[in-house]
Amino acid sequence: MRSETGPSESLRTRKSLSKARGRARPRARLLTASAWAVVLFLHVPLALIVLYAFSAEDKSYVFPPPELTIRWFGVAWEREDVWAAIRLSFEVAAWSTAIALVLGTLAAGALARARFFGRDAISLLFILPIALPGVITGIALRSGYHTLQIPFSFWTIVIGHATFCVVVVFNNAVARLRRLNPNLIEASMDLGADGFQTLRHIVLPQLGSALLAGALLAFALSFDEVIVTTFTAGQQTTLPIWMLQELIRPRQRPVTNVVAVVIIALTFVPILAAYLLTRADEPHQR
Repeated sequence: MRSETGPSESLRTRKSLSKARGRARPRARLLTASAWAVVLFLHVPLALIVLYAFSAEDKSYVFPPPELTIRWFGVAWEREDVWAAIRLSFEVAAWSTAIALVLGTLAAGALARARFFGRDAISLLFILPIALPGVITGIALRSGYHTLQIPFSFWTIVIGHATFCVVVVFNNAVARLRRLNPNLIEASMDLGADGFQTLRHIVLPQLGSALLAGALLAFALSFDEVIVTTFTAGQQTTLPIWMLQELIRPRQRPVTNVVAVVIIALTFVPILAAYLLTRADEPHQR
């Protein structure tokens, strides 16, 4: 027997739905306002940095700036200490990312597919460096260099940055490898491909975008790292260290803001690219 819904019951259903929507609207507005408040809290300071990069006042931060000028961009362009710091940061980030790509990919390949005693403990040890405060990592590295009598140099900074860059690459690679269908590898072997051919034609194409996203994030993290660098740099001056020194002993204060704008642009591009690559690989939900 089919149950028939009377007009009165249908009317009650519509009224209840209307009341539910009415109660949901204030909550939706509150959530939207909260989201915008967080966005403003995070990005208004960045907007102020950009604004002060054009300020004509070179002694203190005055809001609003008394006058706007692009003179400080030319001053920053001509300062050799700025270029030296940028070059050093680029070189450190490039080497740290390269080391992280090799070690992170190899570790992910071993831990994602193999089953052995202590696998979970080793995975935790890989993730630990990025979970620990940077001060702890820096002190540990400095103590290790001192114990082994390793002088501070370019490579001590690279090793320090590689400790947390490996984690970024490892997380991306291990997540992708666990989603990789093992039947593809078995089918490749059954069709006569050796291990290298399977790696080249099956595994790497599936892993490529994850590695690229991890490398871009690792590069961005290394480029603006300041805490670990402080403990491992010695007399070397990376760009974040240069900015910290300029803030402590200001000289042409707007130049620091100009360099900060450059860092924002340089780190925004790889982070955005990594986000787009990661998002493109996610299954589309309807």
